[in-house]
Amino acid sequence: MIVIESTSDMRQWSERQRRGRQRIVLVPTMGFLHEGHLCLMREARLRGDWVVASIFVNPAQFGPGEDFATYPRDFERDRCLLEAENVDVLFHPSLEQIYPAGAQTFVEVEKLSLPLCGSARPGHFRGVATVVAKLFNIVRPHLAIFGEKDYQQLQVIRRMVRDLSMDVEIIGHPIVRESDGLAMSSRNAYLTSAERQAALCLSRALCKAERSVRRGAVTAAAIVDRVRAELNNEPLAAVEYVKLCDVETLDEVDEVREPALLALAVRIGKARLIDNRVLKH
Repeated sequence: MIVIESTSDMRQWSERQRRGRQRIVLVPTMGFLHEGHLCLMREARLRGDWVVASIFVNPAQFGPGEDFATYPRDFERDRCLLEAENVDVLFHPSLEQIYPAGAQTFVEVEKLSLPLCGSARPGHFRGVATVVAKLFNIVRPHLAIFGEKDYQQLQVIRRMVRDLSMDVEIIGHPIVRESDGLAMSSRNAYLTSAERQAALCLSRALCKAERSVRRGAVTAAAIVDRVRAELNNEPLAAVEYVKLCDVETLDEVDEVREPALLALAVRIGKARLIDNRVLKH
């Protein structure tokens, strides 16, 4: 596996592969990799000739008081995991490579960035869209893969690519879960053993909602109430939001007539956890 730290070296590498008509697949990450990330790498291997993984903890998507300084990092461990997955290139740029001194240009996907996590984390998706646009310009992938746990992020990136006519295909990968149902996340490392057990309330609540819809529940009010009741049964859980939304626009819906996204954000200890499920009537 090649480790590339310079944006110019990354561009030159990609240009060589493109001249040879080789298909490049990018998996952007912030590192501290887990099995969910590795599943994305395996999917990437199936879809292209060359797999590029990026590791960059992006300060622009962290707000004041958020966990940028303490976000878990372990580059050597990540490098070994990527090598074991036969990733071809690890792009690991410095802050100065991505945001040169005096940088003042940002990418903002206005409407899709406002609801759900956007309401609690203003500016977050501007940071996400900006860094992903930069990665696309530097790596020049034919295809990029993102996890569906970050569903709103995925939709923001898809809209950015459509609106700016970017020549890259975006693939969403299903949520990867622990054996007990917890969605895999780097921030799970913040959880104590008791908090880790408490975090199972998210997947329980989603399963409860899915069962309710199968049994005929269609109104958002009834579904959201059941989910909130399940979450509120967990003393360590502080619910940030429970929303039922259109799968494309993320606008709130009143009923599950078409497939609808049930999205949750819950704080447990120091960890802010998100999860979701698409409900079908």
